[in-house]
Parts: sequence; structure tokens; C-alpha cells
Amino acid sequence: MQAQPQTQPKCHTKTKYSCWKNGELVSADQAVVSIYDHGLLYGDGCFEGLRFYHRHPFRLDRHLARLRRSLSALAITVPYTDDTLAQAVMACIASSGMGDGYLRILVTRGEGDMGLNPRNCTAPNVFIIPASLSLVSDETRRQGVSLITSSIKRAVGTGLDARVKSLNYLHSVLARAEANAAGVDEAILLNQFGQVAECSAENIFVVKAGSLLTPPVQDGALEGITRETLLELAPQQGLEAREQSLTSYDLYTAEECFICGSGARLIPVKTIDGRQIAQCPGPVYQRLSLAYKALIDDECGEKRQ
Repeated sequence: MQAQPQTQPKCHTKTKYSCWKNGELVSADQAVVSIYDHGLLYGDGCFEGLRFYHRHPFRLDRHLARLRRSLSALAITVPYTDDTLAQAVMACIASSGMGDGYLRILVTRGEGDMGLNPRNCTAPNVFIIPASLSLVSDETRRQGVSLITSSIKRAVGTGLDARVKSLNYLHSVLARAEANAAGVDEAILLNQFGQVAECSAENIFVVKAGSLLTPPVQDGALEGITRETLLELAPQQGLEAREQSLTSYDLYTAEECFICGSGARLIPVKTIDGRQIAQCPGPVYQRLSLAYKALIDDECGEKRQ
């Protein structure tokens, strides 16, 4: 019997909107790099992902500050000020015609020799890419997602700091591939000491004894902007919130669990490694979701127009 061709999953991130490349708006087909760009050859660069609502970027200043920290850690200097990048972001949003959407700010070290020595890469490339991004359906967001613990480890203290949003996401790609093979939505990465770091593309929170807990960056977690925002919102909602090292046991026995990120926003978790989380979606998640939406409306709402 002839094998039937597999149906390819629909891509929800492909864009044909105009992109910003090195100072000007160009078509997506023109937003390209040389095959000798070290971002392509070696994953040598960094990026930021952020959302915009009502044609206004959410917490752009924090994303640009984190981008600067990543660039500093990688010793990449770009010839654009934050004001220039902010103006470019607004130009991309206006050109896209979307009210709500997603933006990727991406920096590569630029074209150089085939060897990995960065010395001859003298002209970094800077892109801003708008897209319509939907990571989960509304139904999935209501019902919660299922996670597994990946065999891929997030090594801490032995390589590039997780606070750098580098272009090399191979660990996360492999972890997500394991989740796909297991038929679940996402994968959790532990560090080499068995402590929870984060998911492949999101930070993770649990609720235990009424307190909101998330792994510290020292355990391999990204300094997520959404993570930071929730840690600020929680006390305003009467919730104790803190960074704390977590193990798989803490996840399995949590009262609630959810993942978050600029792309994902907030998504409740219903199972981890086949174990049912006690409440999904739980009351803490629901309160924080409403508070997060209210903050977006306050900072990006129509009244700003």
C-alpha cells in the first residue's frame, strides 16, 4: 500500500508584511542575509519578541533594555539608538495594518568569513519583523496545555547565560520536538542539577500554599518581560510572589501551574508528565490573567490614540 503524504501543520507565524532592515522598510522577500552572515552560520546574534495592541507596543522600553543587555554580553554594537528602533517599531506596526500583532527584533553579527572568528564581522544586521502570531487556540487556552519534562538539559554556569536571548535556540527546538513526539503541547527543561529552568519558549509559574513561585534566572530561566510583569502584578492582587528553585516534585504537587511569555501570554497547565494539576485554570491564574489584560488596556488601549 502506498504511504499517504503527511499533512503539514499550518504555519501561524509566516509574514508577508513589510519588515525593517538596517534603516528602511522593505518587503519580506527583501529582508534577507548573506549565507556568510554569522547569525545564519553560527546562531551569532540575539533577538526580542514582543506584542503590540491597539497599534501600540507593549513594554517596548523593557524589551529594548533587555536587547541592549544581550548585545553587550555578545559584544555586538549596532548603529541605532533606542529612539531609532522605537520609531522603526512604530513604522512596522503602521505598515502592517494590524491593530494587534507580534514583532521580532533580530540582530545578527553580520557577514564575515566562513570561520567562526567574529573579528571580520563589522556590519551587524538589524531586522524588525511583524507577524500575526497565535501559539494556542482559544479553546486550548481555556482548557489548559499538557507538558512533559524534556531529556534536554539547560546547563547553567557552563555556557552562555540564559539571560541572553541568542539566536541559538537548538536546545529549545529539540525539547519542543520531544513534546511533539509525545503528543503534548510543550516541554519543560531542567538544569543539570535537576532544578526547573523554563519551558522551550516560556517561563513557568506554580502556586503552592497560595504563593506564586517561579524559578530564578540562576537556575536557567530567561529574564522574561511577562514573567517580570507578573511578579509585579501579583502583590497588587494580594498574592505573595517570589523566585524559588523548583524541582519536578514541586510541579507535580502544585495547586496551579501556568506558562507565560510575550508570544504565549498566559496559558494554564492541566497535566505534567501525565500527572493532573489540581486546578486548571485555577483562581490565581484567572486573577492574574484579568490583571494582565487590564494592564495591557491601560498601557496600550484606545485612550492612547
